[in-house]
Amino acid sequence: MIIPEWTITELQEKMDSGELTARRIAELYLERISEIDKEGPYLNSVIELNPDALEIADALDEERKAGKTRGALHGVPILIKDNIDTHDRMQTTSGSLALEGHVAAKDAFIVKQLRKAGALILGKTNLSEWANFRGKRSVSGWSSRGGLTRNPYALDRSACGSSSGSGVAVAANLCAAAVGTETDGSIICPAQTNGIVGIKPTLGLLSRSGIIPIAHSQDTAGPMARTVADAAILLGSMTGADGQDSATRGSRKRGATNYTKFLDREGLNGARIGVARNMAGTNPKVIKVFEHCIEAMRHLGAVIVDPADLPNFDKFSKTELEVLHYEFKADLNKYLKSVDENAHVHSLEDVIKFNEENSHRVMPYFGQEHMLTAQETKSLRDKKYRDALTKNLRLTRKEGIDAAMRKHKLDALIAPTGGPAWLTDLIDGDSNNWDMESTSPAAVAGYPHITVPAGYIFGLPVGVSFFAQAWDEPTLIKFAYAFEQATQFRRQPRYLPTANLNA
Repeated sequence: MIIPEWTITELQEKMDSGELTARRIAELYLERISEIDKEGPYLNSVIELNPDALEIADALDEERKAGKTRGALHGVPILIKDNIDTHDRMQTTSGSLALEGHVAAKDAFIVKQLRKAGALILGKTNLSEWANFRGKRSVSGWSSRGGLTRNPYALDRSACGSSSGSGVAVAANLCAAAVGTETDGSIICPAQTNGIVGIKPTLGLLSRSGIIPIAHSQDTAGPMARTVADAAILLGSMTGADGQDSATRGSRKRGATNYTKFLDREGLNGARIGVARNMAGTNPKVIKVFEHCIEAMRHLGAVIVDPADLPNFDKFSKTELEVLHYEFKADLNKYLKSVDENAHVHSLEDVIKFNEENSHRVMPYFGQEHMLTAQETKSLRDKKYRDALTKNLRLTRKEGIDAAMRKHKLDALIAPTGGPAWLTDLIDGDSNNWDMESTSPAAVAGYPHITVPAGYIFGLPVGVSFFAQAWDEPTLIKFAYAFEQATQFRRQPRYLPTANLNA
């Protein structure tokens, strides 16, 4: 089923005019999922479909006929990652057989916001199991419940993770847009690897309640879309202060419900953009793409500060992992304690035991080293944890992103998002050989990060990253939109069996 890559705005216009209904749009995407995701190239990005999708679409159509539209997403099909709670007939499993059959007692806060805005939750997307925090030799895009998600640009290449299903589904036009989650790189990497836009928001802009966690100091949901405008619409529809997530208190004054007002084609004119040259790596093909991006921004009127190196960007990897292990145990135990009493597991210890007892199904390719290490950690009052967290925030905030922006009087920093997708390897796991780092500083700091398509290497997408200080989403969206509109780099995937070496 070939359908246009409609934007969210175009879908609203077609429903307002009567050319299409929410039901017909849902049917078209469901047909495409059946053909492209489950047959054809077999992308395997959707882990479960909403059995009530068409009935919900009918109800949304009736509301529109009655003159009521809930918001910018009214009747628009959205896919969400399978670690986000939905109180309906779909499961929430984080891709793990240990949580198979788990139906959440209530919607996650961001799901409530999406429904309030009229979004049609079409289904859930596959992911790297437990959001890629189980084993050291993990395979991005693989889960024991969902299997392997494949990259639509080259089917033998990684879709990256952990929001692999969301990234692939958007790239393959299986939905209007999707929601992913990130602790460090799990929105940004699959967005760039699948040639789409991804926004990792400021920590606390979006609520985490009802999302299976890794670490509360870094976790956030975020939009993944084919355009900056669609990502902005989806972002604004999910914001809001949540009494169940204290981090969202800051969003009352600093967040927005409409980020489309920051879409400005002239947004880069006069902007001071710092080139984080020490984060760019040495791959000549990636650097060539990056230089083209810099020239495009300069042509759009940006004042390019080069270099504007990011201090300490590679000085906290060990302590970041320590914090994740501590918080994973505490946060996952809290989440699992609240699941239905009929569930297989109610603690991290239960998950580890389940995995061991079902290793032939759950761990055929890689183990659970991160879970075992996390289980051995002490409480969050432990000095080792508190010292590590303090160090991480100091190096990424005051002595990291804040320092670079203050020193060079910048509006934003840029860097290559990453290199082209690597070959999927079920035997040895991920073999990402990018000699660069784009995601960790903003992820650990809790600062916003946007990736936008920047070009192709042998037909494989690569992106450019914009990041800045907390609550700077409006500025980053303005810059990303101006860059996107001027360059129009994104191309539709071709579902090739392997990379096109002649591209």
